[in-house]
Amino acid sequence: MPTRFTFTRRAALAGATALSMLASLPASAQEEPIKIGLVAALSGQSAKSGEAITRGIEMAMDEINAKGGVLGRPLELISRDDEANPGTGMVAARELVQREDVAVLMGGLDTPVSMAIVPFANQAKVPFVGPWAAGTGITVNGAEENYVFRVSAVDEYVDEAITEYLVSEYGSEKPGMILINNPWGESNEDGLTKALEARGMEHAGIEKFESNDVDVVPQLTRLRENGADGLFLVGNVGPSAQVVKSLDRMGWDVPVASHWGPSGGRFTELAGPSGEKVHFIQTFLFTSEEHPMFQKLQDKYPEIQSLADVTPATGIANAYDATLLIAAAIEAAGSTEGPAIREAMYGISGVEGVIKTYDQPFSPDNQDALGPDDYIFAHFVEGEIIPLEE
Repeated sequence: MPTRFTFTRRAALAGATALSMLASLPASAQEEPIKIGLVAALSGQSAKSGEAITRGIEMAMDEINAKGGVLGRPLELISRDDEANPGTGMVAARELVQREDVAVLMGGLDTPVSMAIVPFANQAKVPFVGPWAAGTGITVNGAEENYVFRVSAVDEYVDEAITEYLVSEYGSEKPGMILINNPWGESNEDGLTKALEARGMEHAGIEKFESNDVDVVPQLTRLRENGADGLFLVGNVGPSAQVVKSLDRMGWDVPVASHWGPSGGRFTELAGPSGEKVHFIQTFLFTSEEHPMFQKLQDKYPEIQSLADVTPATGIANAYDATLLIAAAIEAAGSTEGPAIREAMYGISGVEGVIKTYDQPFSPDNQDALGPDDYIFAHFVEGEIIPLEE
């Protein structure tokens, strides 16, 4: 039976070769990966935010896996597009946990999407780490056992910062609010009101707009008629661009201090040249192409030619640091079980990120790793986000 003998011998040789190749791989490559799930906007006007978060996570994972992974296992990213829709994001989070068996969830740009996922994460006892969405209620959610952590800005702190900015830089005495009509806008309405009340100041009004509005002249007109000498803007890329275009149509040149929504995509392309007048918060910026992180980005993503190609850098940095903290917690926990990871998050120390070195960044009373001292004011110049002082 020569045919049968030949087949069996080839199969044996192939099996031996495969075993030899497997033995030559690093130990982490032979182990089942630890899956990290990402739910973020990967399409639409805010797709740049999802791209930035993905790049930050991938760069951190590359470095971690090159050193042997976590618990001797490689980290693996599994992503789902939330389409900036809370319902879509909720379905994606459930699928990642229940079908893909991810150890940790990570979120994206939109506060309403993250707010929709928070109850599920706490119920499922799966850590949910946010590298972008800033709504205060995401981490301050009232859960007895809170599984939600964040490496990002926080609305309450941002509102204090942009209030101080309008007052100190422009002498604003009666600013108005133009806010997106969703839970993120509500979170900032609370924060801005508190910041003004702490200064004994009145506002010129609180106006809301929808994400699909193409003209907010009526709302802005009411603010101007009420004596607004500055504006607080809260909205993501598309809606914020419509506010700027409406200001142009009115011929109203007024200082605008914004949350970081405009940084999540093609803001000045959509808003026009006046988009450069909007000043907003960031947690990280590249100030030079010599920055080590920028060099690594160019090595991994050849399409990056200049600093303008990594907009927004804050999403990359937040996601990179968040991934390092997740890895440190899993390693310390010695487990991929949610409760063990959550407990280990409180004991993290000496993790050197790109934004800063983290020493016990989380506690049961504060599950936000970044604070006001980590904020930078910035604006767009020719499509690139740069610090205001430059």
